[in-house]
Amino acid sequence: MKRRNYFKIYLSVFVIAIGAISCTDLEIEETDSFIDEGFQGLENTDSAIEQLYQDVFGALTGQENQYALREVTSDMLLIPTRGADWGDNGRWRKLHQHEWGLEEQDIIRPFDTWNARQLLASQILDERSNASPLVEAEARFLRAFSMWLILDLYGQVPFRDTQLASTEIPVVFTGQQAVDFIMSDVDAAIAGLPATGAGDIDGLRNASKSAARYLKAKLLLNKHIYLNQLTGGGGTPDTADMQEVIGLIDAITGDGFALENDFFEIFRETSDTETIWWGPSDVGTRIFNTLHYNSTGLEGGGWNGFSTLAEFYDLFEGNADSNRVEVGGAPLDNQEPRRGGVPPGGIPFTGRPNTSDEGGFENGSNVGYGFLIGQQYNLDGTEVLDRQGNPLMFQRNFVDTDGNPSLINNNEQTGIRILKYNPSFGARLNHQIYFRYADAFLMRAEAMMRSGGDPTAMVNTLRTTRGATPLASVSEQELLDERGRELYIEGWRRQDMIRFGQYLRQWEFKGDTETGNTTRLLFPIPLPQLLANPNLVQNPGY
Repeated sequence: MKRRNYFKIYLSVFVIAIGAISCTDLEIEETDSFIDEGFQGLENTDSAIEQLYQDVFGALTGQENQYALREVTSDMLLIPTRGADWGDNGRWRKLHQHEWGLEEQDIIRPFDTWNARQLLASQILDERSNASPLVEAEARFLRAFSMWLILDLYGQVPFRDTQLASTEIPVVFTGQQAVDFIMSDVDAAIAGLPATGAGDIDGLRNASKSAARYLKAKLLLNKHIYLNQLTGGGGTPDTADMQEVIGLIDAITGDGFALENDFFEIFRETSDTETIWWGPSDVGTRIFNTLHYNSTGLEGGGWNGFSTLAEFYDLFEGNADSNRVEVGGAPLDNQEPRRGGVPPGGIPFTGRPNTSDEGGFENGSNVGYGFLIGQQYNLDGTEVLDRQGNPLMFQRNFVDTDGNPSLINNNEQTGIRILKYNPSFGARLNHQIYFRYADAFLMRAEAMMRSGGDPTAMVNTLRTTRGATPLASVSEQELLDERGRELYIEGWRRQDMIRFGQYLRQWEFKGDTETGNTTRLLFPIPLPQLLANPNLVQNPGY
């Protein structure tokens, strides 16, 4: 395959049809070769599908391209401005406060990125590309995943038919039409993908029947939201859809996927029964965006940014002001194990896989897991200091230099820090989990509840496995809370809060005028896209 020609065609179509760049000169030159020739098919779809996987994995790495929209806009994550750090013209504060505008890069970039992914998938699926049945099934899965993300975040999905001339304006799918199109891709993927079983760490890097079933369950669980996105949200789940969710999760269970006992071990580069789909995405961002500059010597230290709200931390069992664990992780403050904790020092180095020696300790093992609050410790057990020489003690509250609640003028210690991937097993580990069985398990419990059943027993099965106290009963609020406790910083909080009717409520630092503002249920369509495609209409309220 002539890869240079392939990328020229791909980029040309992307620039004009999808509007990947913000420009003022939208005039098309008649001499452009891609208009004369149009798309004629790909020469090597095996290379193209691998490129598509890499593009998807790359877009799932980092803080932009989807993560900030899915997590920072919820009650779980926020990034205060600490002196001159993390100001970024209010970028992070506006997301958490629901005060974003039309020109935010965190809103423009994901729309461009995921439309580009679905276009490449469509090119692979074009009959002139002659993809094999397996490559076609993988492309359908990745196209469905990309279009689903766009639908979830923006409510409108531009789609280019690669059989048409390159000058044709892409159609736009919304509501039922969008759901139906994505669903048809998912069903085809389920039929054509391999039945990769639990624990096959190499096989689960690529799409499988279980991954496609999981994606279909997500689509069905949120379907009533998607059908009403452009009219203020709401809607009622269809009982038949909920029963199908249950059947899909049962099929995933039938492939051997099951809950694991050791929660944080799941997030290592090892085989387990919970991972349904993972990718070689660098998890360094998930580690360093939250840690203090002096938390570890690995990678030059943390970035001292992402933190969680005290109200989210308080969803867990345990001492509100302390979250300590022994070296090795045993809880010391009556906390449930999923809350993790702060160890008093590092773990002695024994040569465990993926660890490195630093003065006789596993480098990075002093950091801990989960929620970091209170005094932090070095590998040798001495206190970590901040850059001003004060003991580094992460605090519950976000306050300015005068002690007033604020998201600006914070010091280096405000905010409880939060992480699942520990630096001791690879500061730049290329193993990020996207779909996990515990999420599927809770989706089944929710589908049961929304079709008239009682999810208490299922939720308590999970809680018992995780070492948490069983609940007497499980309401919608308890189920949402349990999803938060299990799935924090895995990308689901915004979607969950919308589905449970909690996304528009007030939380700490949300703008006072934004409570109940249905405009914020969707992000605005980027202005360059509106100029490039008249079939797009700006979302309500923008």
